[in-house]
Amino acid sequence: MTQDAVVADDTRVPARGTPRALDVAAFAVLGLSAGLTVLIGLLGPSVMVPELAGPAWQPPYSLGARPDAHLVIGMAAAAILLGGVGLFGALRARWRPDPRLLAGLGCAVVALLAFLPPSGSADHLNYAAYGRLVTLGHNPYETAPSALPADPVLGAVEEWRGVTSVYGPVATAVQALASLVGGESVRLTVFVMALVNALAFAGTALLLDRFTRGDADLRARAALLWAANPLMIYHLGAGTHVDTLAVACMVAALVARGAASGVLLGVGIGVKLNAGLVALGPAWELRRRPGRLAVVAGTATVTVLAIYAVAGPHVLDQVGAASRKVSLGTPWQLVKTGLQAAFGPGAYSAWTQVGSLALLVLLAWLLLRAAPEHSAPGVAVAVVVAWLFAATYALPWYDGLAFALLAMVAWPALEGFLIARVVILSLGYLPAREALRPDDMLWLRTVVRQQVVPWSLLALTVALAWWAARSATRARRRSTSAAPRP
Repeated sequence: MTQDAVVADDTRVPARGTPRALDVAAFAVLGLSAGLTVLIGLLGPSVMVPELAGPAWQPPYSLGARPDAHLVIGMAAAAILLGGVGLFGALRARWRPDPRLLAGLGCAVVALLAFLPPSGSADHLNYAAYGRLVTLGHNPYETAPSALPADPVLGAVEEWRGVTSVYGPVATAVQALASLVGGESVRLTVFVMALVNALAFAGTALLLDRFTRGDADLRARAALLWAANPLMIYHLGAGTHVDTLAVACMVAALVARGAASGVLLGVGIGVKLNAGLVALGPAWELRRRPGRLAVVAGTATVTVLAIYAVAGPHVLDQVGAASRKVSLGTPWQLVKTGLQAAFGPGAYSAWTQVGSLALLVLLAWLLLRAAPEHSAPGVAVAVVVAWLFAATYALPWYDGLAFALLAMVAWPALEGFLIARVVILSLGYLPAREALRPDDMLWLRTVVRQQVVPWSLLALTVALAWWAARSATRARRRSTSAAPRP
């Protein structure tokens, strides 16, 4: 049987013949990666899994085995590497399981992870603290968790105790709801947030499946890029990051039409401000329909203004501060180090911000020229990918938005770049909890995160720009040769 079979309605479907050994191996590796992620949480508190205070009978649950730091970091590294290899192989397999099965299994794993303690970082402790501040009558955009260190939830924050919230008011509302349910229990508060996260993940999978239903190949790729993606399961499923909620809103906005699309765009921006880059997709698609564009843009603007007005004047304080930061894992860390050596501390900020914006514009332009389609998802994924590669501050779970958008577009050539990027960046954050890393593994920070990862991402960024430029040139030549001659 050929790679693709054609049915009566001319819908392409993956071949259903006997799978090759490589195909079976790719999907087996996907499962192994997800299994390691589950095992990390199941083993309980470790360097990868923060301990959650609260009654032991409350979820989430674990075995409480307290595994050795070296073992659990090795398991996480294996989960990431196997996830990248397995995903790359599965996307190029000649045979694939039913997309509904893939999506169902992926969502089932994320649902299971909701009942296990989150792993990978301690961000969920920050979320719980900001929600707790709201329930105690404080504004998390003005008051940091360190203001009330005796509180059992606020006192559990690890590395960001003195920092006010950087998340949007919608995210804060979800965190406050979780705090209302959890009270003084960190465990129960985190569990409620994990349930919301799992629902958002599954909702996104359902929307992607419905959106791609007319093209069986795209439908299978969508299941692999999102629901069955072990890298997304590792970061968004096990990590319980608020980015999952922003992704769900933005995918829903691209599926919806008219005022509903605008409201969903506004809500997504209310979760995380940078998710607003997705709005450029509908704006481009509707540029020749000013009436529809006005409806979407107007409802989105009103929704954003209303959401952020409720949060008060300090809601964007940390967003502004974060925009000037440079994370250790990005190539801009190399630029920052060089500028500091030449001009002293603090001299890098303006240069890196201008350079990042220039690189964003360049990459977005190149990717838009190379894009196979200029639909709303096609434009959105080009801009978001450009932002991820150009940003001065980036963490691996930010890539979830790009994977979800790419699942809506037939653009296989871009998949390898995204997979490579998230694998490289993920290896730089093992673990993301700095204070608990064993002394004999300091090289994970000084060598891997500060040297190997930035240089590798720099090479990958150059390769992306080169590939996009070549792809755009080839596409232009094909269109020129196909044009009718006078």
